[in-house]
Amino acid sequence: MSQTAASFIAKSTVKAADLDHRNKINFNISKYNAVVPMGKKQFSDVHLARERAKNVKWRAIEHLDVYLEQFESELLRRGGRIIWAQDAEEARKEILNICKEKNCRTVVKSKSMATEEIKLNDFLHEHNIESVETDLGEYIQQLDEEPPYHIVTPAMHKSKEDVAKLFAEKLGTDPRLSPEELTLVAREKLREKYVQAEVGITGANFIVADVGGIALTENEGNARLSSAFPKTHIVLVGIEKVIPSMNDLPLFWPLLATFGTGQQLTVYNTLISGPRQQGETDGPEEMIVILLDNGRTNLLANEKTREALYCIRCGACLNACPVYKNIGGHSYETTYSGPIGAVITPHLKDLGEWKHLSNASSLCGNCTEVCAVKINLHELLLENRHEAVEEGIATWGEKIAWKVWKKASLNRGMMNMGNAKMKNWMVNKVFKGWTAHRGDLDFSNKTFNEMWKEKNSKK
Repeated sequence: MSQTAASFIAKSTVKAADLDHRNKINFNISKYNAVVPMGKKQFSDVHLARERAKNVKWRAIEHLDVYLEQFESELLRRGGRIIWAQDAEEARKEILNICKEKNCRTVVKSKSMATEEIKLNDFLHEHNIESVETDLGEYIQQLDEEPPYHIVTPAMHKSKEDVAKLFAEKLGTDPRLSPEELTLVAREKLREKYVQAEVGITGANFIVADVGGIALTENEGNARLSSAFPKTHIVLVGIEKVIPSMNDLPLFWPLLATFGTGQQLTVYNTLISGPRQQGETDGPEEMIVILLDNGRTNLLANEKTREALYCIRCGACLNACPVYKNIGGHSYETTYSGPIGAVITPHLKDLGEWKHLSNASSLCGNCTEVCAVKINLHELLLENRHEAVEEGIATWGEKIAWKVWKKASLNRGMMNMGNAKMKNWMVNKVFKGWTAHRGDLDFSNKTFNEMWKEKNSKK
């Protein structure tokens, strides 16, 4: 067992037994579940909308090189810059070079999972550059020195009382403040940083190829402020975020809003296609887009798991997953948690080290059922497991156990042999690995084959 797998099992075991944590998560997800059906009502046929979105992403990923080059050409034409980053180290290095060039002491950063992926905040801190999260949820997590808990709602695991206590400890505020008062405190603190910052960093929800723009969707306006106030705007975005045309946004923006937060549309939707142009009064003097690979081409090269690149990061699969709701986002110890994280992380990093995530699933298929772009997530989890076995990434005990099970399950005589008590003892006591973190198996007194024979022999 890898060290990451052992750590995952230890942390998830502790978290699954934490009833306070489970209550908070289930409460917050219940609020999400209550509003999503309302958001879906805007679609005359939500399943058709999802199918169309999947087809658009299929076209974009199958012709990824063409659309990325088109995006680059259009952005350059409007005065933007493009940097291609092969991995996290290269992306960090490029951002540091830009910050040094601008004599940057403070960076304001809107919500971006790509920056979390490359651990940008820690890196900038090591180089004496203050990096301030401006999304309220991310700001809360930064104050608490924790990574985001969820793709869309970073502080989902915290109650309003938890946040009030955190603000009191870190900012000296009254521990009895209401959520509205806490928000005003954060706004006051953050607005000072927008004015001070030399560089603003955002991610992008979509790369829009035909206009050379990046599309942002948000509820707080911090991405607009982060991109418009500082003189330099850096965009860090994964290469898979591309969509062919601006005409695709009327489909993708509502889908992302509905499946992400239950809204018909988020409050702020922005398309940025370059730095401030001649005659314009607003916007940065310079816009630099860093296109991040960091393992995405591993997925692209795999015909069976390539579908995972369609993901628009709505977070719906996390909210639907019974495993995620019990063990929480931090147990995964990776940027992308839940079903989508379990699918893509072994390819973005190392299959041998991270294959355990693909086994952290009941394979109930609920993730596939709720996916905004109809990714067959549960099938991709199985494919990851299959690839791990094909590459020989399995323990000796696991291999032996499955060989025995395969031989027994393919032999009707062996399956009918013995009583339920003996079978339960064999599986639950002898092969302890299966039940170490699962409930005991309970075999029927008779197999289906035996019951079928009895039924038909009486006719």
